[in-house]
Amino acid sequence: MQDHREVERLFDELKENPEKRPNLLPVLTILLTAHSRAEEAEVYPVAAAEAGEKEEVSHSQQEHIEADQLLAELAATDPTSPKFDSALQNLVDAVSHHVEEEETKVLPGMRSNLSDKRRTELGEAFVASRKQHLGEQPGDMTRDQLAQQAANADISGTSGLSKDKLQKKVQSEADR
Repeated sequence: MQDHREVERLFDELKENPEKRPNLLPVLTILLTAHSRAEEAEVYPVAAAEAGEKEEVSHSQQEHIEADQLLAELAATDPTSPKFDSALQNLVDAVSHHVEEEETKVLPGMRSNLSDKRRTELGEAFVASRKQHLGEQPGDMTRDQLAQQAANADISGTSGLSKDKLQKKVQSEADR
C-alpha cells in the first residue's frame, strides 16, 4: 500500500508541476512496472490459490494489463504536449480505480484468509521481487511474465503459444 500512496503522490506532482514531468515520468514508470510485476509474480497467485480471491485476481490482472498499455502510451507522449494531460488522466483514472478495488476487495480477503506469518512471507517475497524488477518498462515482458499474467487472468490455451502470440492473446482478453 506504500507504493499506492507514492504513485498517488507522483500523479499529483505530474498534474500540478508540468515542469517536473521529464524527470518524474521515468520514476512513475519504473515504480508502477516493478510494483505490477511483483504483484503478478508473488501476490496474485497466492491470493487466488490460498485466499479464495481467484475472481478478484483475474479482474485485477486485467486492470494491470490495461494500466501497462496506458503507461506505455504516457511514456511515449511528449511531456510538453497538450496530449500529455489526457494521457495522464486516463492512467490516473485506471490506476485509481484499480487501487480502490484492490484495497477494498483483494487485500481484505487476504487479511481474512491468510495467517500473519503467511502475509509476512508474502510481503517479503513482494519486496524482493519488486527490487528485481526495478528499471523495467511496461513493454519489457518475458514470456514467463506473460504466462503468469495469463494464469492470473484465468486465460486458458496459452501453453504452446509463442511470446508474440501470447502477448496478443493476453492483451485481447484484457480488452474484452
